[in-house]
Amino acid sequence: MSIRDLDLAALNQELTDKSPIEIIRWAMSLGRSVISTTSFAQNSAAMLKMITDADAEIPVIWVDSGYNVPDTYRAAENIMTLLKPNMKIYIPQWTAERRNAIMGGIPHPDDDPDVHEEFTRQVKLEPFQKALNDLKPEVWISGIRREETDFRKTLDILSIDNRGILKVAPIFYWSDQDIQDFMDENELPTCRHYFDPTKVENNRECGLHTSA
Repeated sequence: MSIRDLDLAALNQELTDKSPIEIIRWAMSLGRSVISTTSFAQNSAAMLKMITDADAEIPVIWVDSGYNVPDTYRAAENIMTLLKPNMKIYIPQWTAERRNAIMGGIPHPDDDPDVHEEFTRQVKLEPFQKALNDLKPEVWISGIRREETDFRKTLDILSIDNRGILKVAPIFYWSDQDIQDFMDENELPTCRHYFDPTKVENNRECGLHTSA
């Protein structure tokens, strides 16, 4: 059966009452190539804990834009040491310093949308596409949640993007408090400071989930 032949409405209803690990294991049971992603933003360790508990061999893609703040990099190292996810790290072709010299720093999307779009392509979309080319996933497990952005409110636990990849969001209906409780219960490390140069503001999309 093709991924596009799945009855998403019925499956989303069926998975609503399942735990995140049950949802991840369901995704693995499809027998398709699977990836996960992380940004190492605040509380990212919650999703990585679930991924490694379900199947530690799931490849986890991190697109390191080169613009993370020091606290994020330190937290990322702590999390990788603790949970030992199967990391696949991708970086842009240009260094941050080279791009800053040419583009004059991080462009704001409201000041020059075209420059910001090119910036986003270079630091996020191009490395991620390379990861997709290398790993050829049919299923993508991510930590997106419904309450995060207006765009994500249009999705569900399962959705299929324009590339034909089945996107699985095990914590889609979790609240901020649900995440915090899980972090506290499992004593997971997190960064205190995080900045995504492709979003600039928290309610924006970085492009990974809206591009294809």
